[in-house]
Amino acid sequence: MEAEKIQGPTNPMVTPLLTDLYQFTMAYAYWKGNKHSEPSVFDLFFRTNPFGGEYTIFAGLEECIRFIANFRIGEEDIAFLRQSLPPTCEDAFFEYLRGIDCSNVQVYAVAEGSVVFPKVPLMRIEGPVAVVQLLETPFLNLVNFASLVATNAARHRVVAGESKLLLEFGLRRAQGPDGGISASKYCYMGGFDATSNVAAAKLFGIPLRGTHSHAFVSSFMSTDEIVHKPFCSSDGLTTCEDFVGLVQIWLKKLQCTESLRASFGETNQSELKAFTSYALAFPSNFLALVDTYDVVRSGIPNFCAVALALNDFGYKAGGIRLDSGDLAYLSRESRRFFCAVEKEFGVPGFGKLCITASNDLNEKTIDALNQQGHEVDSYGIGTNLVTCYAQPALGCVFKLVEINKQPRIKLSENVSKVSIPCKKRCFRLFGKEGYPSVDLMTGVNEPPPKVSERILCRDPFNECKRAYMEPQRVEELLKCYWSGDSGTPREELPPIKKIRDRCIQQLNQLRPDHLRRVEPTPYKVSVSAKLYDLIHFLWLNEAPIGELQ
Repeated sequence: MEAEKIQGPTNPMVTPLLTDLYQFTMAYAYWKGNKHSEPSVFDLFFRTNPFGGEYTIFAGLEECIRFIANFRIGEEDIAFLRQSLPPTCEDAFFEYLRGIDCSNVQVYAVAEGSVVFPKVPLMRIEGPVAVVQLLETPFLNLVNFASLVATNAARHRVVAGESKLLLEFGLRRAQGPDGGISASKYCYMGGFDATSNVAAAKLFGIPLRGTHSHAFVSSFMSTDEIVHKPFCSSDGLTTCEDFVGLVQIWLKKLQCTESLRASFGETNQSELKAFTSYALAFPSNFLALVDTYDVVRSGIPNFCAVALALNDFGYKAGGIRLDSGDLAYLSRESRRFFCAVEKEFGVPGFGKLCITASNDLNEKTIDALNQQGHEVDSYGIGTNLVTCYAQPALGCVFKLVEINKQPRIKLSENVSKVSIPCKKRCFRLFGKEGYPSVDLMTGVNEPPPKVSERILCRDPFNECKRAYMEPQRVEELLKCYWSGDSGTPREELPPIKKIRDRCIQQLNQLRPDHLRRVEPTPYKVSVSAKLYDLIHFLWLNEAPIGELQ
């Protein structure tokens, strides 16, 4: 795939100037010192899994590739940089910026939608040090939130289970337009089924779902507000002249049925009119919000009266949405009522109508519903999902690991912040039961691990943590997604549906104890014995030696 055939970033604000000032000041210093063209290798990775979990979903790769495929610093950008950088910056530097592109850059990455773990590079970026440095902030911006919200979505998928429909309803609470668009995209990638966000559906081909609000229900006051038009059956062969009257007949039948009578008395008539009007507008997609007044005594019987009237003319109602109250209890009562209607009136499938729950749901509340027992088929999740309310940031970093073919290390008094040096290859090793057991990093020139061949896996920083393994399957994680002018074969960028499928498949591959919401088992990330020795050689060589007084 040629650079010119790759579209630009989804968000037009993603330009070379979407960066921190120090990227350009460093670029100038590299250039001034005649160091700007030195070949370098940077790793993009994170240090800790979010949400107290033991896995993360990698997302944002396609947007990074779109960005570098179209990387150019235009004349207006050059003019702004001239004003913004110190006046001592030489004119020749701006000529250098004018000619920059990413033809000398290569990007190796884990496939988007993959389950990933701390310290293992999500991306390895190779190229002239000044150019790659200019990619740092945009790449982090494009990966951090994308991976965080995809992981949040995946965690909701795990706790809800494979059989439940997950709907993203977060646009109105998202952090601005781009936050909303990005969240919709990466929630779908992380395992959600649909979005209410029309713009995201158009941009990315995500399935679109939605019904009506409480305002629609409470806006109706009398039967006169419903415009009477002939109502045609689903096959177009029959016409009903008084659908409103038919709904009333069905409501009376429900009220006179002994097995249902105890559940309700007089229902709210304005709610009934609202449901009737909505059904007339969408007879094939009738899904009603039933908690505006009273779910059990009004919303459910009113919905059933309209759904049964639709059934008479060949239409099948979609179901209901519960947006308040005790969702476990209300869902059970709704299902009981639906099943009783099916039994009393012989309407096939009525007992299995979809029950959707919303109302500030999150992992914890869904888990609680599972513990209580419920009849919810579908969850509409908004605020806690798209804002990542439980954890606001992932914390990906971008570290130099090699320059001029010399490994480099970043030290810290906090061992978790010590970087793993050199250009690396990364492998996922699978055990006898088919689960991934460990991710292993090696130097790029080391022989790769082989199936059934014993290999020593070492914790990067703790000499006591080590183990032998004979992998039953070996998967290399980093593949080339941007080759510049190098001629290296590159991976295609898959459509979002395939990325979503990969995410769900990889979640299913993990051991259940790694997926636990509370106190999951840590997943092992290791280095080869040779890389372990290099880390500690550089550590001792680079760290200053103290002197006791």
